[in-house]
Amino acid sequence: MPVNTPPRDAVDDLVDAVRRGGGDERVLGAKSLSYRLRRVAHQLELAMRRELSAHGIELWELEMLAALKRAPEHRLTPGQVMAAVELTSGSVTHRITRLEARGWVRRDKDPGDRRSVFVSLTAEGKRQALASFALKTEIEREIAKALDPETIDVVNDALRRVSHHLKGKDEQ
Repeated sequence: MPVNTPPRDAVDDLVDAVRRGGGDERVLGAKSLSYRLRRVAHQLELAMRRELSAHGIELWELEMLAALKRAPEHRLTPGQVMAAVELTSGSVTHRITRLEARGWVRRDKDPGDRRSVFVSLTAEGKRQALASFALKTEIEREIAKALDPETIDVVNDALRRVSHHLKGKDEQ
């Protein structure tokens, strides 16, 4: 086995079982990739939830704060929040209310249209966002330890292509 080849894992065993069961050899590589993507995504989410939870924040809160922190003037309409975090309007409304209760966001009337509101980060929300980003960055540093920068670039490019391909299928 080459020096850089990691040891076999549970996905290798799953793919071997599919192969023995007469699985289509042409798709075994994609099947292996699919299994690993789901497992790594799950492992990453668990690591993030664990780290954030130890500091009193949930992953969804970080995602909402991040969307607002990236926005011009740190504010978005509820519809823009919905698009940024890919949730339904009911879920976004509920989550905005919860963040508002924590003092991290506020609802501001749109001066140009009194029927509309903006969701804005408060000073405490900005502080919490920055602290949460630091926690998330530590987890991402762990990912970076597993691969060299060139491999990270190759994997990112490949995943971007898969994402565009699958997103295109959803829009058909």
